[in-house]
Amino acid sequence: MKMLRAALLATALSLPLAAGAVYAATPADALVIAQNIDDIVALDPAQAYEFTSGEINTNVYDRLVQYEAEDTTALVGGLASEWVADEAAKTITFTLRDGATFASGNPVRPEDVLFSFKRVVTLNLTPAFILTQLGWTPENIDSMVTIVDGKVVVQWDGDFASAFVLNVLAARPASIVDEVTVMANETAGDWGNAWLNTHSAGSGPFVMEDYRPAEIVRLTANENYFRGAPAMKSVIIRHVAEAATQQLLLTSGDVDIAKNLTPDQIAGLPADTVKVETYPQAAVHFLSFNQKTESLTPPAVWEAARYLVDYDGMTQSFLAGQMEKHQAFWPKGFPGSYDETPFTYDVEKAKQILADAGITTPIDVTLDVINSTPFTDMAQSLQATFAEAGINFEILPGTGAQVITKYRERTHQAMLLYWGPDFMDPHSNAKAFAYNSDNSDDNYTATTTWRNAWAVPEELNAKVTAALAEGDQAKRNELYVEIQKEAQASSPIVIMFQAALTIAMANNVEGYVNGATSDFVYYRLVTKL
Repeated sequence: MKMLRAALLATALSLPLAAGAVYAATPADALVIAQNIDDIVALDPAQAYEFTSGEINTNVYDRLVQYEAEDTTALVGGLASEWVADEAAKTITFTLRDGATFASGNPVRPEDVLFSFKRVVTLNLTPAFILTQLGWTPENIDSMVTIVDGKVVVQWDGDFASAFVLNVLAARPASIVDEVTVMANETAGDWGNAWLNTHSAGSGPFVMEDYRPAEIVRLTANENYFRGAPAMKSVIIRHVAEAATQQLLLTSGDVDIAKNLTPDQIAGLPADTVKVETYPQAAVHFLSFNQKTESLTPPAVWEAARYLVDYDGMTQSFLAGQMEKHQAFWPKGFPGSYDETPFTYDVEKAKQILADAGITTPIDVTLDVINSTPFTDMAQSLQATFAEAGINFEILPGTGAQVITKYRERTHQAMLLYWGPDFMDPHSNAKAFAYNSDNSDDNYTATTTWRNAWAVPEELNAKVTAALAEGDQAKRNELYVEIQKEAQASSPIVIMFQAALTIAMANNVEGYVNGATSDFVYYRLVTKL
């Protein structure tokens, strides 16, 4: 009967949704999710760069080291049972876990690690930069990642602490793939790329059995998983773009989790059958001032701005459940974060700061914003509160592409935008918010500092460089806290919020883990009561 119910469910979920359709209840050993998955471009970990792609990769692949479901803030051994870092030689030697196998049954070998890193660097697709920043190239990768006495030796070129390198190796493109399976499915020298975009070849807790774009992703439990097979024998992620349809499926019991409900829909869910969980996310939202605009260059303007944001007013109304107050560049929930929020909405204090500095008001400023909620609502709130102190925003709405293009060209005046780390190391955001050693127009750099034409003081640049090279992890975290305090106090980039994700699920679902990025979404511990 269980197999029949699962088959009926799978059939129903693979068909277009229709009014009046009847669905079987979800089986006890299957997790069924309603989610908008049309962002998927690629699923090969050497190419995948989208939110949903990260979620799938995390559940089908392992890395040498990784942040795990049991504690998403702790870096632990994945396929490596232990490792030894030599800071002077710039190497880390990894011992692979005994008995680890891929879902295919093939053993995980040191050769698979070398192959995985080499194919990322050689293919050089979107996320390859995360690994190549270690100084790896197609020409030198065979000498930078080697096998010595059955162990994997990773070498890097640059003034990086081994802690930074470990975080790089915990990122998505460092996923270890099964060389034998991948190369058996290679086509025209593509290193198995086409095949891996519709299949998986990992050692993680699940195997990707089926992927149909903008329709369905089906995962099945990997019975060979070294930590033990998951309780959920299948995870079915059904593409449901309409939030109202997700709500209906959840409340009728046809899915276990709905991931894209609006705040109004969340508020209307029945508490007797559905629970709601909120998860802080890594993206930070900020207001920034382009230093090419003369009226925005005085530090007093930056300081006053921090007291003209109605942080509580926004997070307690239209941003409720979507964002929380956060005023530092590294997200809460990860080592090295600084979670103090010293700034409050205080118009009189802002006026006094401007007056004491001799700043003449009014100041007229254009504010670029993505033309969708909640960004337009945030812009209107800022427009109202800043006007109280004589800073007048003219809101310029545009598509995401238009706004980001303008930002990259440094042609904006003020900008309302957000930023997420490329990998979970504090340097990923420190270099974006507190480092800019060359502010020239022809030195394009993908950081908030360069894009806002802020020539970061040399002392702060030096602190960022020192933190990157610091070998003691505890001291390194302390250095990043100090950097955040300094950038928080005096910078033309005003960080206001950290994104939050609200997910609704059936009351009987336990063990679902959603960390600060899509790379930290785990189904391995899920059970149904």
